[in-house]
Amino acid sequence: MQDKNIELVELNSENWYKCCQLEVSEDQKSYIEPNAISIAQSKFESSLKPFAIQFEGNIVGFLMFNTTEEELDGYWIYRIMVDKNFQQKGIGKKATQLTIDEIAKLPNAKKIVVGYHPENLGAHNLYSSLGFIDHGDRFGKEMAVVLDINHK
Repeated sequence: MQDKNIELVELNSENWYKCCQLEVSEDQKSYIEPNAISIAQSKFESSLKPFAIQFEGNIVGFLMFNTTEEELDGYWIYRIMVDKNFQQKGIGKKATQLTIDEIAKLPNAKKIVVGYHPENLGAHNLYSSLGFIDHGDRFGKEMAVVLDINHK
């Protein structure tokens, strides 16, 4: 999965540790689990698919989505993060679009759902710019926004 200089690469023995070293900014740390936790979770839940985000050949982010439908009858994006040194370059938005394109290929894909903390304005701006809508769904401390996928 590639878009110009941005590529999603399945997590593997060569890139997983680099993903563990990536960090978000201090003000974002309370909104997202460390990548090492997500990677561990993916080893116990086989439907979770972790990916490294590459920008110009460098590992700059991490994302993970579920390949089975869950709450709200959608496929969930579990994690998406871009290292603090590579934020504000449009990498997160392009990586999210690549993820949407990939999830859209899954069986019966009609909705994509992502949850985030309501105070995380960066996440809010990203997802609303891609067409995700808040229908008022809440899961614990997180709100869930939904993107309806248009099949042609």
